[in-house]
Amino acid sequence: MIFTTKAEYGVRLMVELGRQSGARTATSLKVIAESEALPLAYLERIVALLKKAGLVESTRGAHGGYRLSRSPEEITMDDVILALEGSVAPMNCFVDDTDGSSRVLCSHEADAGQGCATKLLWMRVQGGVMEKLQQTTLAELVAFSHRENTPPPTERENLTHA
Repeated sequence: MIFTTKAEYGVRLMVELGRQSGARTATSLKVIAESEALPLAYLERIVALLKKAGLVESTRGAHGGYRLSRSPEEITMDDVILALEGSVAPMNCFVDDTDGSSRVLCSHEADAGQGCATKLLWMRVQGGVMEKLQQTTLAELVAFSHRENTPPPTERENLTHA
């Protein structure tokens, strides 16, 4: 299963907003695009999906921009990915979201009463991915990004802490 750049850029956008969640002012999309080296026009389309899903809110005006609508601890990655991708499926034939429910279905015709031989496998893959997305909060990603951006201690600092 491959997520699109919409999911990748959307998660990066959410992490950046999560970093700014304590600030009183909204964050400009242009600032995020520049700091993350992402195309502004594409981020505008992505943030519209996140806003529609109720994950971000916007402020207009000179100090306008975007902020999270909830705390990073309350936002899970399944909320973000589903808002951006629509559904999570390991195979094209696996999800029928014509009614908007993103139910897990197999679109293959039954084969002599047997059904799709691989449905169990794809159900387990999809369930595992969804479980991990539901268990991962934005707060965890923000904390991880802070740890990743912290320079490693120098050899001298390692010796003084030993």
